[in-house]
Order: sequence, then structure tokens, then C-alpha cells
Amino acid sequence: AGKPEYVQNFFTMVAQEVREYMAQLGFSKLDDLIGRSDLLETNKAVDFWKVKGLDLSKIYYRPKMPETNDSLSRRCTETQEHRIEEVIDRELILLSKESLEFKKKVNIQLPIRNVNRTVGAMLSGKIAKRFGNKGLPDDTIICNFKGAAGQSFGAFGANGLTLILEGEANDYMGKGLSGAKIIVKPYSGTAFNPSQNIIAGNVILYGATSGEVYILGKVGERFAIRNSGACAVVEGVGDHGCEYMTGGRVVVLGDTGMNFAAGMSGGLAYVYDPDRLFDRNCNLEMVDLELVREEKDIEELKEMITRHVKYTGSKKAAAILLNWDASLPYFIKVFPMEYRRVLGKMSKEDEATKRGEVQHG
Repeated sequence: AGKPEYVQNFFTMVAQEVREYMAQLGFSKLDDLIGRSDLLETNKAVDFWKVKGLDLSKIYYRPKMPETNDSLSRRCTETQEHRIEEVIDRELILLSKESLEFKKKVNIQLPIRNVNRTVGAMLSGKIAKRFGNKGLPDDTIICNFKGAAGQSFGAFGANGLTLILEGEANDYMGKGLSGAKIIVKPYSGTAFNPSQNIIAGNVILYGATSGEVYILGKVGERFAIRNSGACAVVEGVGDHGCEYMTGGRVVVLGDTGMNFAAGMSGGLAYVYDPDRLFDRNCNLEMVDLELVREEKDIEELKEMITRHVKYTGSKKAAAILLNWDASLPYFIKVFPMEYRRVLGKMSKEDEATKRGEVQHG
């Protein structure tokens, strides 16, 4: 708790201290200090075995201009060519104009390459600015891409946006997802088994708060790390899946790497484990493992797999549904202990409220 003036006062004091140091060095402008490595000194008072004999001359070195023998300026001398005006989201925003103005549904078809990074983020910003956190109705803007998506595909995707990718995706897909739907499936006509091949990279759904993701294939490490509300179905994950997850739902229809659920304090994960090996890969410090027996869990799991089949055409998921009674015993529910404790406390409070023992102000 504080006031903006406190921050302002803090930085004013920092600026004052900087000016005092500069005065000691004989400078009045920061511009004159940039690149002056000749003013740096090694602290002789530091007596630690790791620094003995350490040569810092390469750090202190100041290159000279051949013509004048003056030291080169080590500072920004030209602006970065970020090419932000050329990003694919500019085109998406233009093609979604009627959706952004009148909530009219649009369906967009575009190729994509790995140089196209954070696709959907700028469009989501327009949705959020116009409609707030509520966003647009589901599937108002459907974007179909074919190719290899660059990093952070679908990052911060807003409600009403659906991104369908035929191809493959790099790391950080769905980072900060905020209500959008992302569907990833292999190129049409591929002969390999999608559930046995990697289709997307690492750290997918990092920090997601809401939305849905359906991936026809395996993904890399740290899937759904710090996920706090998104729902996802995937057919295999690498190490550290659901790390530090605090909310949402994740269904894994295949193998997991080691250290699954490390630091997981909320949400639920359902893992298909026909070989009964999952407990070896799961970090059990903060979670319990149990069979999926509660009716609401069974309904939730089946509904998520059904949607996965609908959006991706997964043959593996379809086979599981076709033999549902035989497949269900192979699913493991990953239940965070803290989440269980909170749910139990809430349940007790609900019962007390029904009996009139708790009064809410």
C-alpha cells in the first residue's frame, strides 16, 4: 500500500545521489560518462580466492579511432530497425476492422513464418482497448495460419480471438493467454503419427490466465508453467510440465518428462498413463495422485477430450472416447494439496452458511 508520490520521491532521491557521484568525478552530464571505462577501478579490498589473478583489462579496454586516436563513443548512435510497421498483426487488425467496430464475425486465411513473432498480441490489444476484459463473443475473429509460427504465437490472446495453426510453433506459444482459443495441428496430409511427434516448443502457456489450447502432438519443456486459468489438451510434454501452476486445467494424453507438477499449488491436471509410470516422473512434494472417480471430474475430463477431437481431429483422443469405460482407469488426477485444503475449507464454510452459523457482512 502506498502512493504514487512515494515512488516519485524515491526516484528524486536516486537522481540526487547520482548527481553527487557525478560531481565527485567532475561531471555534470550523464552523456559525458557513457563509455568512460577508464574511470572504473578494481576494488582492492575484495580478497576472495575466485578473483585472484582475474584480468579485467578486456572490460576496461576503450578502442581508438585510427585517424584521431580519440576513444570511440560507446553509446547508441542509431535507432533500432524494429520494423514494427511490417508485422503481420497490422494486416490482422485491418482484416478485423468490422469485428472491432461492430462485433461482426470474420474468418482470415494467411501464411505464417518463424519471423512472425507474437502473432495476435497487437490484435488482442485492440480488442481489449475496445471491449475490455470481456472481449468479444467466442470465435468472432478466426485466424487460420499455415506454416511455422515464430515465438510467442498467440501471446496475450483476448476473448473472441481464435487462432488455428496448421504446421508448427516455436517457444512461448500462448504466453499470457487471456481468453483466446489456440488450435495447433500438423500439416494436412502428413503420414506420421502426430501423437508421437513434437509440434510446438517450450514454455507454452507461460502465465496464462484464461482461454483454451488444443495441440495435436507433443510439446517441449515447462508446459503450462505458471498457468493460472487456461485449459489445455496436449498429447505429450517434456520436463517440468505444469511447473508452478496455480489454476486452470491440463489434460496430457501421452508421456510426460520428469519433475511434473513441481511447485504446483492450484488447478488440476489429468494424465493418461496406461503404462503406470507417471508417478516416477511426477514431483510429489506439493501434489497428490489419484484416480479420476468423482463425477464432476469425469465429466470435465471427457468434455475436454471431446473438444480436442472436435478441434484437432485427434485419432488418439477419439480412440480413448470410443473405449471410454476401459480408458478412464488409466487417467491420473494430479491434485495440489494446497488446492485440496482450500476446497475443503470452502466446503466447510458453505455447510456452516447453510446452517446459519456464518454471517457475511
